[in-house]
Amino acid sequence: MYRFPPFKPGVTLKKEDNLTLIIDYLVYRECYPGWFMKKHPVQRFDLIYVIQSGARFTIDGVPCEPEAGDLLCLKEGVMVEAVTYGENLMHCFSVNFELRNHQNQAVFLPFPQFSHIGLLPDLIRQFHELIDTSLDQQPGYILKCSGLLLLILHRVYELTILDIGANVKDRRIQDIIRYVSRHYAEPLTVCALADRAKLNHAYFGGLFKQETGDSIHQYIAKTRVRNAEGILRTGGYRVSEVAEQCGYNDTYHFYKQFKAITGKPPSRYLPRKGD
Repeated sequence: MYRFPPFKPGVTLKKEDNLTLIIDYLVYRECYPGWFMKKHPVQRFDLIYVIQSGARFTIDGVPCEPEAGDLLCLKEGVMVEAVTYGENLMHCFSVNFELRNHQNQAVFLPFPQFSHIGLLPDLIRQFHELIDTSLDQQPGYILKCSGLLLLILHRVYELTILDIGANVKDRRIQDIIRYVSRHYAEPLTVCALADRAKLNHAYFGGLFKQETGDSIHQYIAKTRVRNAEGILRTGGYRVSEVAEQCGYNDTYHFYKQFKAITGKPPSRYLPRKGD
């Protein structure tokens, strides 16, 4: 288990921000002929990073054949089974873990169930270090494993939620993306962000669009809505409270923008009774 310390001297996290990481299982799997995984419900959270294709999965009844560079993020309760096929045999990193908050409740991770992130040397290196550390079992290895997995989760967050991947090359734009991810609930303007990047305001807007595919206004809206989705799923807040937490002074504007981006109203993301 690993409990987050304060990030900076003199800065204390709120009680509700403290998380506990529990790692149940991790492996670099090199499948053999005839390898299969029996149908079963996922326990806690499974993260599977495919390095070499060659297995057919069925996830909640839907078949898929992950390719090299695909990432599967399977939440608790998802039904999954798999079997190898063809001449190639799947190689993948697989980690089963759980994040819990200060009330010992499982923390929702907003990662998409299936995404293609490519074969990234930095992420592969982190996974290998995680596996090697768990096998060596040197003094303090549990703490190190927890720290490495947290770095991997942060990288997955960048790749799947913030879209910081191979397409975003410019370090100034990467810095702005990270800044928006931390300050999305605050008033953000193109001029202020351009000044932070030390770029001409007009040039900054064009460069951001070129690097991300979105205007800065579109990107801020998507970031706010993605964070709002996660808060809504916890069931602990009303829609108006979530709107305020994510930088919206006008609940109607939040509702309209949320539906435009997700295709669903915010209320659809609130847990139903009995779930």
